Amino acid sequence: MVKKRVPDWLNSSLWSSTPSVDDDRLHRYNSEPAATTSSPEPFVEPPVPIPPPSVSTAIRTESPKSDTRESRANNNVSNDDNGTPSGPSAEDVSRQAQLLVELSKKVINLRELRKIASQGIPDGAGIRSTVWKLLLGYLPPDRGFWPSELAKKRSQYKHFKEELLMNPSEISRRLEKAKSYEHDETNKGPLSRSEISQEEHPLSLGKTSIWNQYFQDSEIIEQIDRDVKRTHPDMHFFSGDSSLAKSNQEALRNILIVFAKLNPGIRYVQGMNELLAPLFYVFRSDPDEDNAASAEADTFFCFVELLSGFRDHFCQQLDNSVVGIRSTISKLSELLKEHDEELWRHLEITTKVNPQFYAFRWITLLLTQEFNFADSLHIWDTILSDPEGPLETLLRICCSMLILIRRRLLAGDFTANLKLLQHYPPANISHLLYVANKLRKQPSI
Repeated sequence: MVKKRVPDWLNSSLWSSTPSVDDDRLHRYNSEPAATTSSPEPFVEPPVPIPPPSVSTAIRTESPKSDTRESRANNNVSNDDNGTPSGPSAEDVSRQAQLLVELSKKVINLRELRKIASQGIPDGAGIRSTVWKLLLGYLPPDRGFWPSELAKKRSQYKHFKEELLMNPSEISRRLEKAKSYEHDETNKGPLSRSEISQEEHPLSLGKTSIWNQYFQDSEIIEQIDRDVKRTHPDMHFFSGDSSLAKSNQEALRNILIVFAKLNPGIRYVQGMNELLAPLFYVFRSDPDEDNAASAEADTFFCFVELLSGFRDHFCQQLDNSVVGIRSTISKLSELLKEHDEELWRHLEITTKVNPQFYAFRWITLLLTQEFNFADSLHIWDTILSDPEGPLETLLRICCSMLILIRRRLLAGDFTANLKLLQHYPPANISHLLYVANKLRKQPSI
């Protein structure tokens, strides 16, 4: 059998760079403390973007004044490796201008928007919030429908919260009030024992009992509370005692509870908070005050749209089906074998590194745990904008992650490779996405 030749572009020297031992991403999600003598550098939150083009006005070219914290974040993120400040590249400036022009049109060309956004949405441009809402189908291409669609969706989410987050005591009180009016509008006293239905009794075990349902939901809500508090503990936006962090945590909690109650087939699965965080951060950081104030509602619907393409991965009953997580992991294995059989054979045959050991987290959490927050947003730009669908794009990126470190993997044994893949080293995200695009199937002539 003729050995399949590895393409020349797989042998780039850029792929053999050795990560810094002090890089926070190597240890952030490690259950064991990192053994290092140097103190880690403080985490720098991604910059808060400047305003996107308004629905009713022309393209906005002026940036609002940033507060001290935002200015520091922008300055720190834009520093190069030597610590010297560097502004946005000419390519970023050009892409930002292209996106602004596209978003200013009365009817947005989604095909063109996807093409531009797939290369990454420049940080600080203030347009990622609007672009993501368009890519996820939350906003229609016709800008004229935006105000009515947003008003309708935000009102609908408010109704969901009123119905699903209400304490059973409040539900009982309202039922009592309604029944009292039915009997006698002047009757303000409590219901007699005989008038309390089984559905309203706190000790009822009936399936329709609001109290029984409330107690069944309590376990899920406790899990959501725990996970929300653990969401990005290194970011003040999500963690800490500040009013901002507490407000943001409450929003995440509300969204996850509402989603769980509206989707009884899936409910809540641990890790959903990590998929929710990037969406909420982007929408809550929108400089448009109305959009920022409605970030919770916008995030809920975009979260539902995002999970629509991945929800089968969270359903344990489908794990072994053709749409389950095991099948998706097998597709990643086949993709690696197709593009780099030597690496595939070394990992799965020689060193016995089962892709489920590392790819399960990569796929279910959309790589949010493998890279820092700012890089994750860049990767999501590509995942959300690819016309072939987010799953196919995600698998190509995962495959490119393996090929990117192929030299180290080929030199490693089971232990070394498993550690490397479970704590993925720093990478040039632009180069990673370039490689992922090279793995795209070329149309037959």
